[in-house]
Amino acid sequence: MYEKAKESYKKWGVDTEKAIKKCAAIPVSLHCWQGDDVTGFEKDAGPLSGGIQTTGNYPGKARNKDELWADLEMAYSLIPGKKRINLHAHYAITDEAVERDAVEPKHFTPWLTWAKKRGIGIDFNATPFSHPMAGSGLTLSSPDKKVRDFWIRHCKATRKIAAYFGEKQGSPSLHDIWIPDGLKDVPADRLGPRERLRDSLDEIYSVKYSKDHIIDVVESKVFGIGVESYTSGSSDFYLGYAASRGIYVLLDNGHYHPTELVSDKISSLLAIFDKLALHVTRSVRWDSDHVVLFEDEVKEIAKEIIRNKAENRVLIGLDYFDASINRIAAWVVGARNFQKALLNALLIPHGDLKKLQDSGNYSKLMVMQEELKTLPFGAVWDEYLARQKVSGADWFAKVEKYEKDVLRTRAETT
Repeated sequence: MYEKAKESYKKWGVDTEKAIKKCAAIPVSLHCWQGDDVTGFEKDAGPLSGGIQTTGNYPGKARNKDELWADLEMAYSLIPGKKRINLHAHYAITDEAVERDAVEPKHFTPWLTWAKKRGIGIDFNATPFSHPMAGSGLTLSSPDKKVRDFWIRHCKATRKIAAYFGEKQGSPSLHDIWIPDGLKDVPADRLGPRERLRDSLDEIYSVKYSKDHIIDVVESKVFGIGVESYTSGSSDFYLGYAASRGIYVLLDNGHYHPTELVSDKISSLLAIFDKLALHVTRSVRWDSDHVVLFEDEVKEIAKEIIRNKAENRVLIGLDYFDASINRIAAWVVGARNFQKALLNALLIPHGDLKKLQDSGNYSKLMVMQEELKTLPFGAVWDEYLARQKVSGADWFAKVEKYEKDVLRTRAETT
């Protein structure tokens, strides 16, 4: 089947061998928080806050680092391609309680050891939510200086940790700042919180690190639960801030109005910035962080990366969490689907399509784009999985066995 597919694509000027090889080399960062419903390892962890909500109570959630590591390794064994891991700051590994503004690289050394043994790079996030100092719904934009200073110290600490990862692992660690700050009802002052946020970020980024070790990004959002009317860290704010401060923006495709498409924003940013970052998710009517599917917008996001030869400029991460289904299956489905999207994009003769557009031959462009949709992509995908030594369509049987042998046992002892 693959040999026939190879010939079919060759007629359109596509080399499937090159596509398979390139797909395997594009890193995708898997988010650790799918495995434990964003709980983290803090000793006195409370409920989620900051507009974040995990729904469902599927049995077998990871309860500690060893269980989370085991689940991640199971997921990675079923995911093709080059892998990274994306951590939040409340996944520090320590025997004693450590406040978030006091986390240090030593609290994440076990993660570094675990990742290096598996050839996995680490990315890192500040965690300004689900904490008493975020109880008002405001952090870096809070009118309370004590609150702002706490989260400034926290973000300085997390940047130091990210730079440590980058230095030790030999590739830059992406450091992301997202804050939940906003207001439930109509604000009386929109500028004040954003001026405070600007000044807080300036203080955080006053500490300089090598770009060989850390890539700083800021992540916008439209709203969250309880902050429906106003968001301090809006897209307009962060675009202006990043462009003026020499850092980058992160686009989460669940963080925009339903009629906005992140796939369309990628080229706009690539025209201005030398890098940008993505959190790939699936929103259903709001930023609900559903498992990524092989759907149109995901395909378009991948096409924008590949057609613009931006696989080294666009830093790809996944971000969703679903507690209503098997958590390992959620990881694997989403990661494999984005790998599918990348491979699909690599099997398109983008150069020929661009020439048709530039010459104004829109009829042939439409015809060619439609004909490409029915080429035998599935056979190339199966070949890619085989070469990556990853299970094909029968992969879920391994997850079911793991659930029976491991996850159900956890549930019985909870």
